[in-house]
Amino acid sequence: MASRKAGTRGKAAATKQAQRGSSNVFSMFEQAQIQEFKEAFSCIDQNRDGIICKSDLRETYSQLGKVNVPEEELDAMLQEGKGPINFTVFLTLFGEKLNGTDPEEAILSAFRLFDPSGKGVVNKDEFKQLLLTQADKFSPAEVEQMFALTPMDLAGNIDYKSLCYIITHGDEKEE
Repeated sequence: MASRKAGTRGKAAATKQAQRGSSNVFSMFEQAQIQEFKEAFSCIDQNRDGIICKSDLRETYSQLGKVNVPEEELDAMLQEGKGPINFTVFLTLFGEKLNGTDPEEAILSAFRLFDPSGKGVVNKDEFKQLLLTQADKFSPAEVEQMFALTPMDLAGNIDYKSLCYIITHGDEKEE
């Protein structure tokens, strides 16, 4: 009898710990962000069963115009969840990805290297050339995608302080 009670307490503690672990992911985001993630999850969960499966991913890609997605790519996406991808797992995956973002000050320091005058801007064309040719090279399409969200002045200068805020906090204009 005593061993049965100990086993029950162990299961209860493990359940509480699992609940606490999953509830922490919700504290990582603001309520508006969680709502946006719910909407994204709903768009991907095509069959509305509360779990993202391979057919959901395939259908989502199809709606985006990409019809020949390799099975291995879909499998790799699903394996990131290490089990069924429900909303909590989905949110956790995004939390892990977003936590990998450098702190805002580190990103600002990197931009300051390209702003010797300290004006808070870098030239778009010079920055584009760096992105296309240095380190983890961007493709031309990736550069254009980034510039679509990048605050710039009429002279073609990137306001990197605003860009850093967008990178670390999201684009507040999307609301």
